[in-house]
Amino acid sequence: MNPLPSPADVRAAAERLRGHAHRTPVATSRRVDGETGACVFFKCENLQRMGAFKFRGAFTALSRLADAQRRAGVVAYSSGNHAQAVALAARILDMPATIVMPHDAPRSKVAATLGYGARVVGYDRVTEDRERIGAALAAEHGLTLVPPYDHPDVIAGQGTAALELFEDVDGLDALFVCLGGGGLLAGSALAAEAAAPTCRLFGVEPAAGDDGQRSFRSGEIVHIPTPDTIADGAQTQHLGTLTFPIIRRRVTDIHTVTDAELVDAMRVFASTLKMVVEPTGCLAFAALRRLAPEFAGQRVGVLVSGGNVDLDRYATLLAR
Repeated sequence: MNPLPSPADVRAAAERLRGHAHRTPVATSRRVDGETGACVFFKCENLQRMGAFKFRGAFTALSRLADAQRRAGVVAYSSGNHAQAVALAARILDMPATIVMPHDAPRSKVAATLGYGARVVGYDRVTEDRERIGAALAAEHGLTLVPPYDHPDVIAGQGTAALELFEDVDGLDALFVCLGGGGLLAGSALAAEAAAPTCRLFGVEPAAGDDGQRSFRSGEIVHIPTPDTIADGAQTQHLGTLTFPIIRRRVTDIHTVTDAELVDAMRVFASTLKMVVEPTGCLAFAALRRLAPEFAGQRVGVLVSGGNVDLDRYATLLAR
């Protein structure tokens, strides 16, 4: 088993990403502050390369591969954002990439993954096991498997988003982070240990996929069927063996939100902040909106994880 990454690994990842990842802006809104009663700071990873924080972890992991591994190539499995991130990082680093993606993945995410030059292998997310497919491809073709969250370099890379936020905004009392497999939340926890030790961290996942909350409160990893939610980036079935202990050690609590709350948050992003944010990227803000009275008068960070959504689907969701 790989060792757990450390706060020092997050800082090392930040150096590796310098000149390759965008230092994304931090947005504020007087209207949002007025509605929540808090001073809210949005870390806009929807403006990251390929449209999501996932580029940070993918590039960090791929950049550390040996020459022989780079020549053979990598394989990853993802519903979309990790797929695009690995494909783009592989193109930058001049290595082949194979991505295992569900047949119902957003068309824009599949098109972008192919556009970055990766080979896409489809599967049924309900009846087939993506981890087993990825492992089989790695064994058959000598590829290096780069999982979407349970990898020390991926976790460290994802943590650089929160690290930048802590560097740019002093004195955060709380930070809300979306939760799927736990890479972003675990990385944010490592960043907080070194850069913002008094900041409370909250993970947020879809109500239909509450495995993280159940795991956090029971003390052991809970496995669930693939959740039925519009937050396709958080349709994971369990936390990782690396992400879980970091989350348990440093995170304050894990909350859930409904799909309806995600759509309401999408509307606020579109109308007030003039930003396109995908449903998964709205998890953190949706939770803060519901819990706002508990954070009145506080300085609160919201990690906006991504903005990759098919425009037709986006319009349909907003019209609900």
